[in-house]
Amino acid sequence: MDLKEPSEVRALVKGCAEGNSKYQQILYKQLYSKMMVVCHRYANRPEDASDLFQEGFIKVFQKIERFNFKGSLEGWVRRIMVNNAIDYYRKNKNKYAISETLIEAEQITEDDSGENIFEDITSNELLAFVQHLSPVYQLVFNLYVLDEYSHSEIANKLGISEGTSKSI
Repeated sequence: MDLKEPSEVRALVKGCAEGNSKYQQILYKQLYSKMMVVCHRYANRPEDASDLFQEGFIKVFQKIERFNFKGSLEGWVRRIMVNNAIDYYRKNKNKYAISETLIEAEQITEDDSGENIFEDITSNELLAFVQHLSPVYQLVFNLYVLDEYSHSEIANKLGISEGTSKSI
């Protein structure tokens, strides 16, 4: 089934909304790889990424009748996965409390040599670096750089100040 063909997307959404496991399995398999990548960006451990993925797909199937066909189905599912990661952060906010002094202490200083230290880093190495950030830093990085939220939107979603979002 082609997720770019409007009639096939409509049939897929309708089948999933009706609870047809055949259609749910098709959607799940079609988006598995791409959505797992999204979940891994927001999780520090593979187990957490799997949990985010499973919880996210449960939400997709619960809300699929709300899909309005104004954008891509893949983009809509991706947004649910990202929002699920944000919800996870909110539920565990005390565990990942943001400290203004911690932010100041952990800020990276610029390299005075003028060399771009990121020129020779592969995407896999960058992903590994991001996964080693604290959960809050990782969340803000992903939302801003990869999912293109503004600092104002991030601050609003996470309950932090815009300045804190920018300093992370």
